[in-house]
Amino acid sequence: MKESMLVKGILVGAVAGAGISLLDRTTREDVKYRLNNLSSDIKYYSQNREDFKLKLQEKADKIQSVYNQFSRDAQYLSGKVDELKTLSPQVKTLVTDTKEAFVHSKEEYKTIVKEDEEFTMPVLPEHVYEEKNSL
Repeated sequence: MKESMLVKGILVGAVAGAGISLLDRTTREDVKYRLNNLSSDIKYYSQNREDFKLKLQEKADKIQSVYNQFSRDAQYLSGKVDELKTLSPQVKTLVTDTKEAFVHSKEEYKTIVKEDEEFTMPVLPEHVYEEKNSL
């Protein structure tokens, strides 16, 4: 009983929503235009069934083509995921080795440039500035 009330409520809401949307002039004109086209199409295809069959076959072919392309893409992506799974341990090892090399290098740099020493730019003699300005 509750399910039928739900369905009735949904239908009443849909009808009310459609009615309210038809208060807009642009929407009414669009609906009228579409209904006229649909009516014309129904009349045409009821008299030209072969054209209807051809149209359906075209749509079916397009859907089949999209499905085939999707299937190929899915297989390609699946292969790439499998490839990534096999590469992941190698990449992880590479990253770990690189990190260790940087840590080791950092320690070497610390021994080369002692931390308590401060780097200062050398002061150039005055004549260097004078030569540049005379050019």
